[in-house]
Amino acid sequence: MSLSITGGLNPSADPAGSRTEFRGNDRLLLGIIMGVLAFWLFAQTTLNVAPDMQKDLGLDTGVMNNAVAITALFSGIFIVFIGGLADRIGRVRVVMIGFVLSIIGSLLIGFAPNGTVAPYFLLPGRAVQGLSAACIMPASLALVKIYWDGEARQRAVSMWSIGSWGGSGLCSLFGGFVAQNFGWRWIFFVSVAVALVGMALMKGTPESKAEGQSSNKFDIAGVVSFMVAMITLQIVITQGNKLGWTSPLILSLSAVTLVFGSLFFRVESRIPNAFVDFKLFRNQTYTGATVSNFLLNGVAGTLLVSLQLVQLGGNMTAQQAGMLTLGYAIAIIAFIRVGEKLLQRFGARKPMIQGCLITGLSIILLLPSNLMLADYKLFAIVGYTLYGIGLAFYATPSTDAALSSLPAAQVASGAGLYKMASSLGAAFGVAISAAVFTALSANPATINWLEGVITFQGRQENLAIREAAIIALAFNIFMVLIATVSIMLTVPKGKKPV
Repeated sequence: MSLSITGGLNPSADPAGSRTEFRGNDRLLLGIIMGVLAFWLFAQTTLNVAPDMQKDLGLDTGVMNNAVAITALFSGIFIVFIGGLADRIGRVRVVMIGFVLSIIGSLLIGFAPNGTVAPYFLLPGRAVQGLSAACIMPASLALVKIYWDGEARQRAVSMWSIGSWGGSGLCSLFGGFVAQNFGWRWIFFVSVAVALVGMALMKGTPESKAEGQSSNKFDIAGVVSFMVAMITLQIVITQGNKLGWTSPLILSLSAVTLVFGSLFFRVESRIPNAFVDFKLFRNQTYTGATVSNFLLNGVAGTLLVSLQLVQLGGNMTAQQAGMLTLGYAIAIIAFIRVGEKLLQRFGARKPMIQGCLITGLSIILLLPSNLMLADYKLFAIVGYTLYGIGLAFYATPSTDAALSSLPAAQVASGAGLYKMASSLGAAFGVAISAAVFTALSANPATINWLEGVITFQGRQENLAIREAAIIALAFNIFMVLIATVSIMLTVPKGKKPV
């Protein structure tokens, strides 16, 4: 999920003379929402249907964990770079490219054959879906800002946000329903149809570019070094336990991560057109908002672990598991504007902290896997609802704290980096939670000490899964605590961040 609705673009860069008389309409807005849903409603269903996909395709658990996380990873790596590219070559063009990539990625996944060749379809397909999201999200939001004004723009932004938040809230429920009744492949076939509808609705939209940027050079060295470092780090996290943390391959990949990570910091600190401007982090309020945004997005791993717990440990279907998250979908849509009202009344700090604490409480309610399944489901229903409320309280105040604390000249780059933190937080949060859950459930001897601390009711043959879920969910609580501390140390009290 993303906790920001602001793209890394600067619509004001379009001089008034370049804006045509065209004004956004509901046809264009619906097309844009189709693009947003292609990622948040369809691509994110893997958080719930991963067990079905893994079983059907005959995949290794590590490969499936990579497939779940790689989409957000590729979105996070490229979103700032592609946002800048959209400014140069045209936002409509980049959105259309995003639709095409969504279709290609969905078809690769939907037609992935069973057996040993499955990863060669699934992993590229998921990566392409991430690139699609990196194209569609910033460029489409820029179009909203360019082609709508005043109250019409506020409505359009709200619809864009509901597509994002509503899609993320409904993805588990939707994915479970389709997987149970039609098969998981139909999720991605329907995604193709949605992308085609979106393209048709956007056809004929006048192009929008930011003038005066043709002389700007893209930071290719920074993007490449960042991409290599992030991808190798992802592989180390997800495959380290399987291959052995001291195996030559994992040690080599760790070295590559360190080398290219160092190269990235070196390059970005020395060039004027760096795609990540480290000077932004001199602003404490921005730093606190961005760090907490990264961590709060990271607790997306909570969904993966808790949904796999009830499926693998409780023999629930993906549809039954998805139904438990209904409160999350309703709450995040219903309370998103409550966070806005709290921001207006108390400033950003208080609702951000409240959102973190409510999110932490929601994970605590998902923690007691020692209960009987019927009791755990009741805890989960309440927990998922609070999860949605917590994120809704946090979202708008966090975005406002990050961007309103920056001078006008830094807002565009700051927004892009903030959104990149959202995607990367989700990618690494899911990857780490999945790695912990998978590794511990496969090696129950490492955590059987929990049986001396906690009494596990009911069936005992699934203890490894239940114990592993407790540790993995506890890791997510730890991330919430760190996010809360970062807010308390950096975001000032009052209505206006300094």
